Amino acid sequence: MAKRTPKEKTVRPEMFVRKKEYALLVALFYAVVKAWLYDNYVVALYTCFWGTLIGYLAMILLKSLQWRQSVNNVDKNKMSADGLEAANIICCASCGIAELNDNTLKECPTCDLVRYCSDKCQREHRRHHKAACKERAAELWDEILFKQPESSHEGDCPICCLPLSLDNEKSAVFSCCVTTICHGCVLANRAREKQNKLQHACPFCRRPMAKTEKDSETNYIKRAAVNDPRALVQVGINHNNRGDHQSAAEHFAKAAELGDAEAHHMLSVWYRNGIGVEKDEKKEVYHLEQAAIGGHPQARCHLGCVEEGNGRIDRAVKHWIIAANLGDDDSIEALKNCYAHEVVSKENYASALRAYQAAINATKSPQREAADKAEEARKLCRCNA
Repeated sequence: MAKRTPKEKTVRPEMFVRKKEYALLVALFYAVVKAWLYDNYVVALYTCFWGTLIGYLAMILLKSLQWRQSVNNVDKNKMSADGLEAANIICCASCGIAELNDNTLKECPTCDLVRYCSDKCQREHRRHHKAACKERAAELWDEILFKQPESSHEGDCPICCLPLSLDNEKSAVFSCCVTTICHGCVLANRAREKQNKLQHACPFCRRPMAKTEKDSETNYIKRAAVNDPRALVQVGINHNNRGDHQSAAEHFAKAAELGDAEAHHMLSVWYRNGIGVEKDEKKEVYHLEQAAIGGHPQARCHLGCVEEGNGRIDRAVKHWIIAANLGDDDSIEALKNCYAHEVVSKENYASALRAYQAAINATKSPQREAADKAEEARKLCRCNA
């Protein structure tokens, strides 16, 4: 239903006539009363004349003010289009030169508030813009940091297309293609191979499986040579197991440059403990944030602990809620403690708990449940043996 627009108040000529008549009657009444009181008709006529004149002058003044206001409104309406065009013109924040076809301005590299025509203008305007630039840059970074990832860094199983569990024991990495496959699909593939008497092969790329750890390491090195980030992480882990921490750190750093969240998380741990690198708290937080943005729940949970230690509990709760939405156990326990101490509201805790349970349920399937039972039976047989 369309809204009714208020009707403009129209001023008719007869309205002014009536106002004039009313003013004349008031002046005559005032004159008669004054003549009756003073018993002098000359004074009454004199008062009537001046009263009527003052009334007319007041009406003329009022009419002129109304006319001037209407003219100003018309001028504003005429200037609105020009004003909008002028507002769209972008100027240099330092010298004020406008951005035209032959003159393009570049944005401030840190924020999106101002533009400059040259590096000189940017340097000259830096001292005026520094505070606002830092504040805006922090706001933009928080928007990126606290955005809920669509999935964890593990991603989905390429066979069944279901989200992979955060428990590494419920999935396997195949060195031939460095692909992570859930244990449900691995068990189903082994059952198919056993039934058809086939050679053991990777469920994804169908290459023969590595028979020894040396063969697996060779496959990882081949994949790392073509800059596969997950292979670089695996090679780094192998170097770390041998005690070569510096080479491991180099492989982690290269994988982190390629955007691998697990590599960022490993580097954050190493910068915290000083393994293979010097201890650096700033670099630790940086890699934690990069891993958290990449969907690493454990990194985000630890980042929440860092924020809690710095006294910023609100930011810590945000990190734990995001990690709990991805199915992280430690984060939901942290939120449980916050709710017990009335730091988190009941609604927020209940919402995070529902999202946590939904993330856990999304990783379940009949094949994976069968794999869990088979793994439990295998462990039981080992214990009995």
